[in-house]
Amino acid sequence: MSAISAEQFNALLMEKLPMARDLAIRAETLGKGTARLVMPFGPHLTRPVDVVCGPALMTLADVALYAAVLTQIGQQEMAVTSNLNISFLRKAERCDIIAEASLLKLGRRLAMGAVELIAAGTDELVAHVTATYAIP
Repeated sequence: MSAISAEQFNALLMEKLPMARDLAIRAETLGKGTARLVMPFGPHLTRPVDVVCGPALMTLADVALYAAVLTQIGQQEMAVTSNLNISFLRKAERCDIIAEASLLKLGRRLAMGAVELIAAGTDELVAHVTATYAIP
């Protein structure tokens, strides 16, 4: 069973993570060590060539892995990113982005996970992310 529900995580986003709130990121489902989030498309997310910008994609990935970590450790707000690597695989043109995050390893002080960013309505992988979180 997950230590935090999607509803609880979404409330945390609204209260404590203004950047995620401003991007309208929300959790759809959370499971033990997994999270599925969505970032709705909006013109504020685009680069001049009308594709979703990298910083927005990185934010979504980071928030998704944060959700996956909290499903295991509970609502510890000071779990923080210590490393994030992203590979941009293809452009995301004017579409919602789905983030599917999963923990690869959970230790006492560090959690490592992976996130796939997918263009909604397709199976096209937009970016692949690995990241590490420091656990307080």
